[in-house]
Amino acid sequence: MRKIIFLGWVVAIAAFSLIPFLWFLLTSWKSPIEISSIPPVLLPSFHWDNYRSAIEDHGLLRYIANSAIVAGATTAISIFVASLAAYALARFNFRWGWVYLMLLLALSMFPQIAIAGPVWRLLSSLGWLNSYHGIVAAYISLSLPFAIWVLTTFFKELPHDIEEAALIDGCTRWQALRLVVLPLAAPGLFTAAILVFIHAWNEFFFALIILTYPAVQTLPVGIALFPGEYTMPWGEIAAASTIATLPLVALTLIFQRRIVQGLSAGAVKG
Repeated sequence: MRKIIFLGWVVAIAAFSLIPFLWFLLTSWKSPIEISSIPPVLLPSFHWDNYRSAIEDHGLLRYIANSAIVAGATTAISIFVASLAAYALARFNFRWGWVYLMLLLALSMFPQIAIAGPVWRLLSSLGWLNSYHGIVAAYISLSLPFAIWVLTTFFKELPHDIEEAALIDGCTRWQALRLVVLPLAAPGLFTAAILVFIHAWNEFFFALIILTYPAVQTLPVGIALFPGEYTMPWGEIAAASTIATLPLVALTLIFQRRIVQGLSAGAVKG
């Protein structure tokens, strides 16, 4: 009986969470008349004009390419730097290492609006506004604290014996890290990479204030600027939002086992 009640709660919560996405998915296939009709039309007539308009009239493919470049570069650089920092924190006995980890955790929860002005002024002084490297630098500063925290927890659970054996056999510290530690830490690295990628793909606030040229704007900003002066193209917005969400849904479904493995690896001793 308890199992049935638990499954019922799981199904109810999942359905409640999916309702907004399913509603936008159905809206993306509706005609303008169906979208504005009262009472609402639940089942659409499956018009594809919204997708065509989002791609051809609003330049959706350009925004997708920009988001892929920004999110990919942010993930690659953040995971590379975070893995080195996390390895150092996990393997070397820093006197105040725990204080550093607490500061990282505090930084990851810092509100973006509080640092928006200094970040914008810094990027403006460097001439990095409206550029890929400018927004990537901002995203790295936001992603690194969380990535270092996750990877430090994971590295601490890896056995020292295999690494020490590699050092005794003549490997340098860098070779031991590259050939022994990182392959063992693959689930944690993969989990951190997925989470960083999702954050960079979805981030809106910094992209809005840093990227004002349409040629370099990312998906969230591009979709937010779909509305015209007198119109609100809900169909095109729904279609674009559906396309923007599908890569994240696919990544989560394909690699859900690795993500769960990486998130839970540091939770159990031994």
